[in-house]
Parts: sequence; C-alpha cells; structure tokens
Amino acid sequence: MAQATINLRIDADLKHEMETVCKLMGMNITTAFTIFAKKVTAERRIPFEVSAPPDPFYSAENIARLRKSISQLESGQGTVHEVEL
Repeated sequence: MAQATINLRIDADLKHEMETVCKLMGMNITTAFTIFAKKVTAERRIPFEVSAPPDPFYSAENIARLRKSISQLESGQGTVHEVEL
C-alpha cells in the first residue's frame, strides 16, 4: 500500500500528552490517527460525539447561585431586579 503524508498543527502540550497516552497503549500517534481515519471511513461519521460546550448560564455554579437567590427571595430577603443576558 502506498503511503501518504498528512501535515497538521496542534498545540505542543496536547501533542506531548497524546504521545504519552499512545505509548501507554503500545502505539504511536501515526497509528492512532490511522485508526481514527479507518473508523471515519468505515462508519462515514466522526466516531465520537462532537458538541459545543454547554451554555455558561447553565453552569453548576450559576444554577447554585440562582437557587440561593430564589430561596432568599422566597424567604423575604433581597429584591427582584432585571437580568440582562
């Protein structure tokens, strides 16, 4: 089988971490990317979920703060005011 070269740029720290993980699995980055390419080709999709990060408004920290504020309002403390998003 003829070989081809693919050049890509990734963060240096990410590359180092990936090399470390691949080595633990007994392979190198080329083998890992080859496995990825074979899965994409066979399945005609990215072989894992790709999604946008969650909306920061719904972060666990913000939800906890909102619940605390609601509790305070329900107990008669604080005032209601507009929130701009």
